[in-house]
Amino acid sequence: MKTHYYLGWFNKFFPENLRRAIQGDITDRKSIAMISSNPSNFEEVGATERSWLDQAGIVFDEYHLINYRVQKEEAQTIIQNASVIFLLGGSILNLNGFLKEYELSDAIKKSSAVVMGASAGAINMSAKWLCSKKFGDEVERNTIYNGIGLDNFSVLSHFDLENNMELVQSELSPLSEEINIYASNKDCALRVKGEKIDILGNVFLMSHSKIQKLDETL
Repeated sequence: MKTHYYLGWFNKFFPENLRRAIQGDITDRKSIAMISSNPSNFEEVGATERSWLDQAGIVFDEYHLINYRVQKEEAQTIIQNASVIFLLGGSILNLNGFLKEYELSDAIKKSSAVVMGASAGAINMSAKWLCSKKFGDEVERNTIYNGIGLDNFSVLSHFDLENNMELVQSELSPLSEEINIYASNKDCALRVKGEKIDILGNVFLMSHSKIQKLDETL
């Protein structure tokens, strides 16, 4: 049963109920592949995301950071052998381009690993997503990008929904006519396990231009 976590951003650590869920789902802890959303940056990328796992007591035998220091073929092998694949937060567009350049999407879709993504990583896990200047993206006009497509919906992750609900609705309304969109703020998570979708925090579902808050199930 494939398990996917679409995460927002956590200032300190995972909430207790999310920690328990992740601990239960990640039983194989041989290796984790962390995919950088800023692959040209060779500094300490992924430290925050790793700290969440460390604090939750989820430790791996091997840690692999995939960026431009890793050759394309080696990156694909790391993905194939990983127990967990974690798409890191940062630049949505850089991550999208890196996934295409290194041809990692198919390897991730075929993997039986638990796949996690935070913020930009979560957005790129989804089927497609809106790149908008009004969301702070570096584009001049709205553009729809294809993500990995682990699940057939779109994600807006780590966005201040409470103060920008009208903006979110107006921007995402056209896309919501063709695909469901899950929108969440920072301390939130969406878990897809098999056919079941679980919710943590303030997560909204937008479908056919109508938006509703979802009940927490984690």
